[in-house]
Amino acid sequence: MAKISSKVIAVLKNILIFAPANKKGVIAQLVEQRTENPCVPGSIPGGTTFRKRYRNVAQLVAHYVRDVGVGRSSRLIPTIKRVAFCFSVSYLLCFKTPTYYIMKNRSFIFTAVAASLLCVSCTKPQTTLSENERPFNPPIMGWSSWNAFLVDISEDIIKHQADLMVEKGLKDAGYQYINVDDGYFGKRDENGVMQANEKRFPNGMKPVADHIHSLGMKAGLYTDAGTRTCGSLWNKDSIGIGAGIYGHEPQDAQLYFGDWGFDFIKIDYCGGEALGLDEKERYTSIRNSIDKVNKNVSINICRWAYPGTWAKDAATSWRISGDINAHWNSLKYVVGKNLYLSAYAGNGHYNDMDMMVIGFRNNSRVGGNGLTPTEEEAHFGLWCIMSSPLLIGCDLEKMPDSSLELLKNKELIALNQDPLGLQAYVAQHKNEGYVLVKDIEQKRGNVRAVALYNPSDTVCRFSVPFSSLEFGGNVKVRDLVRHSDLGSFSGIFEQTLPAHSAMFLRMEGEARLEPTLYEAEWAYLPLFNDLGKNAKGIQYAYDKEASGKMKVGFLGGKPENYAEWREVYSENGGRYNMTIHYSHGQGRQIEVDVNGIITKISSLGEDDNHSQISIPVELKAGYNTIRIGNSYDWAPDIDCFTLTKTL
Repeated sequence: MAKISSKVIAVLKNILIFAPANKKGVIAQLVEQRTENPCVPGSIPGGTTFRKRYRNVAQLVAHYVRDVGVGRSSRLIPTIKRVAFCFSVSYLLCFKTPTYYIMKNRSFIFTAVAASLLCVSCTKPQTTLSENERPFNPPIMGWSSWNAFLVDISEDIIKHQADLMVEKGLKDAGYQYINVDDGYFGKRDENGVMQANEKRFPNGMKPVADHIHSLGMKAGLYTDAGTRTCGSLWNKDSIGIGAGIYGHEPQDAQLYFGDWGFDFIKIDYCGGEALGLDEKERYTSIRNSIDKVNKNVSINICRWAYPGTWAKDAATSWRISGDINAHWNSLKYVVGKNLYLSAYAGNGHYNDMDMMVIGFRNNSRVGGNGLTPTEEEAHFGLWCIMSSPLLIGCDLEKMPDSSLELLKNKELIALNQDPLGLQAYVAQHKNEGYVLVKDIEQKRGNVRAVALYNPSDTVCRFSVPFSSLEFGGNVKVRDLVRHSDLGSFSGIFEQTLPAHSAMFLRMEGEARLEPTLYEAEWAYLPLFNDLGKNAKGIQYAYDKEASGKMKVGFLGGKPENYAEWREVYSENGGRYNMTIHYSHGQGRQIEVDVNGIITKISSLGEDDNHSQISIPVELKAGYNTIRIGNSYDWAPDIDCFTLTKTL
């Protein structure tokens, strides 16, 4: 039996973040051997096949360090990461196993380390990494029971669906969670302890979690922030009365995550809404109770609207819309709710667009007759590029082969699982079409993911200047659904899409341009939520005359009610002319805060028409933070601002 040292395991985990997909399995297996067999630390089977794979991983370490440090892949990982990575891999030379194989490649390793160190001193200094530039846990991927079965679930159903995840290759594609939704509850005993439903889960819930774990996956559960579940209110499932976590937080947390061993929980709000409870207070309290049992539990807030910026402290993800059904108009509604929420995704926290409705053919329990193959492609690609959790919702036994193939599309999944953890934002909205874009692999690198989205009922022609995507020179374009390179383009990219469709592209430009336009709908609004409780709460609003047909309204009135752009980028820093486009300026003022330097503007015109005003600002090299608001009165509605470098 060979031994793997803890430091080698740490290196393998590091490689696992960046390794090619076809190498991740064996690396993960090595790490799993180390972490799941503490009595035999770092042991691996001595079989010839596995030893050969182990040797190949050792060679992968050496070759990957070479590529990361000095090869063509080096631009994919920021310099700071490259140096740290090479230092960590150099530790491998201190150990006998698998030193033999790595020493064969020692020249690569030493060259990589030296070259990476030289890169720090001889290349152009990189911008300080922002929070969103470090790798974070990606959105969860898995299967959930609600869309296919509603409350009509059982131990056999859940175990069978878990088995099918493995048999159909979905686990290997990255889907790791099996989530038991509403319907497993029995009753609380005299001490208030929840019991599993005796008919549906006669052996209790722990064997279900154990079976899922035995397959190498994670187990998810359901509750409500109030006293009643949604199934008890809308599906007449009376066992959900009193099943909510309200009033039972410590004991339910211990039962679900300590005794039963579940890893994830979806927390609904039907019972909470019925009692008029406060969302922030309830979810924060539940988070604190769960943390006392297991801080690694992933929590999903199911409040059917973006709940507010506090959600990131209570949950890994949060629903942003009402429930989806298997019909295009429903999908269009859900996507529309998330188009302008990119500022709130990141740092390992995500806007949840609900369980997917891919794979339904006239058998949806949640409404609708299913999507066409073209609509399913748009559905899956949008969930991927917008970094929503990917939870399959159909009965895997009945899923068409075309849907299965789509759900295993590695190139689309890579957009969702990208280590930057970013959500695509709307870069262009003309006619009925939307162009969404986000950085992948490296912040402000030359590679970006782009979606052309046509939600309308007619064909839509797209004409996208590469400058609007911050690309200069020739741009290589790849179709991620068809796995096809489309060629190299310059100046503009044009495409016509049929109704109810989308196209997902990987673009690599010769140069990355400094941005000059910042839309209001890209801004982070610290007081924003979509709960609809405040008629004068700050909001993203439609405006047909605005540059992207959107603006921010109800801005100002208090110091903390501002719009913030956290990553205003300048290549070299210096003086710029900042032009603010706004409407409803009569009698209002603007406070512009650039890296802490505040400029107050009071002369905004005598009407409410669209207008603009310019001020000089000083930017530092790299990322800058700009805020617009008005501390003690309303600010005008903001359309966008532009930046022009002055001589």
